[in-house]
Amino acid sequence: MNFAEELKKRTRHADEVVCSFLPVAEGADETLLSAMNYSVRAGGKRLRPLMIESTCRMYGGNEKLAEPFMAAMEMIHTHSLVHDDLPAMDNDEYRRGKKTTHVVYGEAMAILAGDGLLSLGYETAAGAFARCSGQETAYVAKALQILSQKTGPGGMLGGQSVDVELDGQPLSEEQIDYIYSHKTGALIEASLMIGAVLAGAPDTEIAKLEAIGTDVGNAFQIRDDILDMTETTEELGKPAGSDERNKKTTYAGIHGVEAAEETVRQLSARALRQFDDLEAEEPFLRALLASLTNRRK
Repeated sequence: MNFAEELKKRTRHADEVVCSFLPVAEGADETLLSAMNYSVRAGGKRLRPLMIESTCRMYGGNEKLAEPFMAAMEMIHTHSLVHDDLPAMDNDEYRRGKKTTHVVYGEAMAILAGDGLLSLGYETAAGAFARCSGQETAYVAKALQILSQKTGPGGMLGGQSVDVELDGQPLSEEQIDYIYSHKTGALIEASLMIGAVLAGAPDTEIAKLEAIGTDVGNAFQIRDDILDMTETTEELGKPAGSDERNKKTTYAGIHGVEAAEETVRQLSARALRQFDDLEAEEPFLRALLASLTNRRK
């Protein structure tokens, strides 16, 4: 397998799936819908939809059942980015090399666009019920439960709330770990779990995938900290050095780049060892998880 070529092909397919569920921007709320579409179409790696599709394929599931969840996950993830960029949060003007939603559409409309994407995400995921039959109905219900738990107060939003509340304050490693494992890790955990759930994978495998997602999520966020310290705005497609400007305590900021790089390698290696213990195989997904360790943006 040529990973680079396969990644391009699968990313292109994931992007097509995600965009196929976006609303048509017309009618009285055309501006809102346009802002929602702008946010999702601004780009991105589509990592989470790729993970859902890959784990569903890995366990021999119905990939058409995974498509609404692929789109829903990207909508919910994008909602978090739109709100994260707001003046009340990180106050960033660029995301993925483009002006952020609040810069283009205004702060109020960006808030509504984020809310709209969150709501549409759940609506889109629930649409999977129309594509299933028999035992698959239970799979979709379980996947929806995971999606709700991992995006709510006990997951992504909980991590975001702690990050906001402690903004600019010195943080303990326990606090940093909580923020990383919830704000970033929760959606990665959910993405690996949901595809497998939709395919009817055993609970033991779901638990292993959740643990893999935790390590991958923490490694991904620490790598993000490192890139913020070492790369340029042009390379990242978003403002470099924003953590320092916002006086945000990060793992890399506490331990230094070299030690942070080593932690990323250790977390990634453990995740891959756990991946190799799974009952099923998916070479592309393994390569994708490994590639996150040395990404440049």
